Amino acid sequence: MARRASRRKTFTTALLCGVVFAMIGLSFASVPLYRMFCQATGYDGTPRTAGVQHPVQVLDRVVRVRFDANVNPALPWRFTPGQRSVDVKLGAETLVYYTARNNSDRPLTGTATFSVVPEKAAQYFSKIQCFCFTEQTLAPGQEVNMPVVFYIDPALDADPDAGDVREFTLSYTFFPAETDSGRSPVVGTADQATKTRGWAAEPSGSG
Repeated sequence: MARRASRRKTFTTALLCGVVFAMIGLSFASVPLYRMFCQATGYDGTPRTAGVQHPVQVLDRVVRVRFDANVNPALPWRFTPGQRSVDVKLGAETLVYYTARNNSDRPLTGTATFSVVPEKAAQYFSKIQCFCFTEQTLAPGQEVNMPVVFYIDPALDADPDAGDVREFTLSYTFFPAETDSGRSPVVGTADQATKTRGWAAEPSGSG
């Protein structure tokens, strides 16, 4: 009897330990999983990522997209949109550029976060290509144009809750991407990181 009770106690202890370790694993995975969920659904103001697919239907309805750029104070970069706004038809694939310059005397790697407002319509803003998908490394004094290719899903037009949206704002913020040692890793130049479907980061020409 005592042996059976001891076995039950051992089994219960092992089960509880397994639950605890599973919860710890989920807590570490929650951040990347949450980001993937947001990018797939447009939740919490995060635009969807559409890979290389885009709708074939283009509507006559036009919306305005404004562009915003910010840099964390810890990263000595200058970062600006190449255009303040563009007017686009729903479903039309659009290419725009942001410009980034490393104002320091050493190579630095940055990573960009992004959001779209209004949040109620963010799920319809789909990015096909973006410098924010990967880390970007700039040499000292290097300045590059970074492309963004996007479209506004025509389904916006039929949404009773978001169909009245006439304007979007796409906002990016660059942060330093640092290793545990505090030095930025070299993960490839901005030109290498953004090459896809024939578009690539390119020198701005301003030196």
